[in-house]
Amino acid sequence: MLDDTDRIMQVMEQAFDPAYGEAWNRRQLSASLILPTTWYYLVGADGNAPSGSQEAAGFALTRAAPGEEELLLVGVLPQFRGQGLGRKLLTLFEHGAKLRQAERIFLEMRANNPARKLYEAFGFQPIGRRKDYYRASNGERIDAITYGKSL
Repeated sequence: MLDDTDRIMQVMEQAFDPAYGEAWNRRQLSASLILPTTWYYLVGADGNAPSGSQEAAGFALTRAAPGEEELLLVGVLPQFRGQGLGRKLLTLFEHGAKLRQAERIFLEMRANNPARKLYEAFGFQPIGRRKDYYRASNGERIDAITYGKSL
């Protein structure tokens, strides 16, 4: 039977372009998950939480702080993109943040990330930029954009 760390790692290994080094390894994920301020959400291909031996099609990993919550990572398997799973994960993130009494939610992404359209359609607004924050495997430097949304 798969545990949730296995499910997240299976998605992580396929969902992130290795050219940008954004995927976490199992040690990084496990260290994050033991913190009481870290939350995660999983969806199967049908948009519901996977159970038993069902694999995940997507995940979101978040970190809470007083009054705010940050989306650390969100990933959907390539074969399930465009089917609403990213939106479902953002909805779960927002709902959980509200339950934890967050007033604002945040995320940071590389400027050339195609998920930008999804985040903006979900109501996130750009609020900051870090020049040359990311480095691609080919040496290219890419700005990070911080997005925020009031709840």
